[in-house]
Amino acid sequence: MRLPDEPDIPAQINIVPMIDVIFAILTFFIMSTLFLTRSEGLPVNLPKAGSAQQQASAPITVTLDAEGKISVNRKAVDIEVLGEQVRTFMGNNPEALVVINADERVNHGKVVAVMDRLRQVKGAKLAIATQKP
Repeated sequence: MRLPDEPDIPAQINIVPMIDVIFAILTFFIMSTLFLTRSEGLPVNLPKAGSAQQQASAPITVTLDAEGKISVNRKAVDIEVLGEQVRTFMGNNPEALVVINADERVNHGKVVAVMDRLRQVKGAKLAIATQKP
């Protein structure tokens, strides 16, 4: 029972637990989106390099399989039209990163020929995909 001379205490809402729940949900969504990245590429046995560095996901992937067949973003192309295909995928991006996934059994001359064609594409930055040993 309340005494008549007691002052009315206003109702309070404690928001600290609510903030904890919001941060827990935010952390869950951030962590789950990290696992939703997809890898564009064909299965190749990449060479190993101890100084390999992680690169950001590249929208343009040029793949050379063990038989020497060339693909751009999983679409088979001929070496003569390789530059045109990469320009098409670049669109308006002035500095697109082009990752070369070359199987370790591919002839070195074939890889150099592909790199030469890609260097003729203005604004294309080349990177070679490797695996850590």
